[in-house]
Amino acid sequence: MPYFDAASAAPLHPVARQALLASLDEGWADPARLYREGRKARMLLDASREAAAEAVGCRADEVVFTTSGTRAVHAAVAGALAGRRRVGRHLIVSAVEHSSVLHSAEVFEADGGSVTHVGVGRTGAVDPGSFAAALRADTALAVLQSANHEVGTVQPVAEVAEACRAAGVPLLVDAAQSLGWGPVAGGWALLAASAHKWGGPSGVGLLVVRKGVRFAAQGPVDERESGRAAGFENIPAIVAAVASLRAVRAGAAQEEVRLRELTERIRTRVPELVADVEVVGDAERRLPGIVTFSCLYADGEALLHELDRAGFSVSSGSSCTSSTLTPSHVLKAMGVLSEGNVRVSLPVGAAEADVERFLQVLPGAVAAVRAKLGAPAPAVRARPAELVVDSLGKRCPIPVIELAKVIGDVPVGGTVRVLSDDEAARLDIPAWCEMRGQRYLGEEPAERGTAYLVHRLV
Repeated sequence: MPYFDAASAAPLHPVARQALLASLDEGWADPARLYREGRKARMLLDASREAAAEAVGCRADEVVFTTSGTRAVHAAVAGALAGRRRVGRHLIVSAVEHSSVLHSAEVFEADGGSVTHVGVGRTGAVDPGSFAAALRADTALAVLQSANHEVGTVQPVAEVAEACRAAGVPLLVDAAQSLGWGPVAGGWALLAASAHKWGGPSGVGLLVVRKGVRFAAQGPVDERESGRAAGFENIPAIVAAVASLRAVRAGAAQEEVRLRELTERIRTRVPELVADVEVVGDAERRLPGIVTFSCLYADGEALLHELDRAGFSVSSGSSCTSSTLTPSHVLKAMGVLSEGNVRVSLPVGAAEADVERFLQVLPGAVAAVRAKLGAPAPAVRARPAELVVDSLGKRCPIPVIELAKVIGDVPVGGTVRVLSDDEAARLDIPAWCEMRGQRYLGEEPAERGTAYLVHRLV
């Protein structure tokens, strides 16, 4: 059954499984003890911390292992706000942050603090200027995700971090969705992440606090993890988490190209196959594996059940709030269609054949949900599978120009047949296909001139 909900939790990476099993026999003892078993456990913990620091781009003594990404966020927000209490009690977050950030903001506000929610545009990205304008003399902390968990939009972290640095305000980055693809750029001060987002085991989070950042851990503390995450470390899980992070990073560049092509295929094909659909999120500045769309006249939960019966695991809106039956706060902040929302988040190694089958199944699933709800039959926006461009008697580049104008009028997988009697077309049309990422199928004799066949790929 194809699993297309990696943004919620990625399948356990094979390297993580191997590392977990291997470290169970060596990492069970208390790493704070000086006897042999404790020293072995300490070596595994220290090596994992060094590797995690390398992946993040920080010092090893700035890395803390927590029991989850949510726990890392809560600890980061509470600790940074407490550490800078003398500066003021003002917190800035974006309107599309993960629920863990928003819940921390609610607790802070209930305790007398003030919170500013910076809005976003229709793509889901904050405007750096608007974020900078929200900074005040009493701002103790600012929080911005590196990329959105629902629509995949990448945030301008470096620009916001620079504005925060100029104002003397630390920036906490929630890097849960992006850390598996690469380090977060910019002068951020704190960072949180979660291992199960990149194929590590659940129950392991990362908290990074840069040197020089005022931080006061809240709640009962002990001597472990620099006093910032109390409790016995789950060393086998930590080892597996860091091993999987290194493994996915090693193949990230190649896998990013592949997943971007698959998600772009979904972004392009879904509006062609299903009427009354809005594809949301930034078309360019986005994570490789996430694509989100909303279907008018459809219920998201019912649509997920239809797709589940068809063999596909996807999510709708926010995985953290879908059970509340309230609209996604992310889609609401973006001002986009929220009904009938589907988030497809492809895991590493997702098969092209599964994506193609999803595109085949989706129209029927949407139609079934709409029929059950008594929705009006949407207008069918059919596109011919083949178009003929008659460029006989016209000199190049006219045949190529006319091809470029109509290639979007056939669906992906469709064909354009260009009729031309200009010899230059034999060179120009294949060259155009190469430049534009389309497939040149060859030529055929025509009643007059030659027919050049072009297969639409994108």
